[in-house]
Amino acid sequence: MSFLQKIIDILLPPRCLKCGEIVSENNGLCPKCFNEINFISEPYCQKCGRPFAEVKKGQKMLCGGCARNSRSPFRFIRSALVYDEASKGMILALKFADRTENAGALAKWMFLAGKDLWKNDAEILIPVPLHYTRLIKRRYNQSSLLAKELGKLNGLPVDNFTLAKKRKTRPQVEFSGKERVKNVKGAFSVQNPENIKGKHVVLIDDVLTTGSTLKECALALKAAGAKSVDALTVARVID
Repeated sequence: MSFLQKIIDILLPPRCLKCGEIVSENNGLCPKCFNEINFISEPYCQKCGRPFAEVKKGQKMLCGGCARNSRSPFRFIRSALVYDEASKGMILALKFADRTENAGALAKWMFLAGKDLWKNDAEILIPVPLHYTRLIKRRYNQSSLLAKELGKLNGLPVDNFTLAKKRKTRPQVEFSGKERVKNVKGAFSVQNPENIKGKHVVLIDDVLTTGSTLKECALALKAAGAKSVDALTVARVID
């Protein structure tokens, strides 16, 4: 640690990302908050990463949805946390409250959650894009910040320009079920297909709810020539 960093930590000590208590290092949680977070670990569906309540040790299984659906555009989907009362504050603070420093810690958990992707030849990270009007209003794309921090950890390049949101949509939180699918249908396009043709792409986003947005992104990437598409998020809703 540099002398300057030591001075900064004395004047502005690192704090827990969740409750604000002083902690020993940056980008961390205090013991109490860490124990409240529900991390996703095996056993989970080998395709979509949905956790199982119970499965025999060492047995690899698919959830009912993946067993029935052979047309998914994804190779793997993984998430680090369950999206619940314990985790959503950190994610919403990154997304809406300018707490961009949260991206570093969240990316570390994503890196661990993405082990199945890294060992299966993932080649490039692509954040889910915002429409330019929303990007101007928000001033940053939280998914892009997560991808940048993740790229530092796994050494993969980050592409912020190939996938674009060509149509402005209403926030997905306003919809449910099939209306979410309709809202983002055809909203994404690939501007430079040569950048992803024949590559194993990893889509990066903050939260997986129904998967409608990620699916539209994956369909656009596959249509443009991506060899495979995985998705990695900070958290996912478990219903």
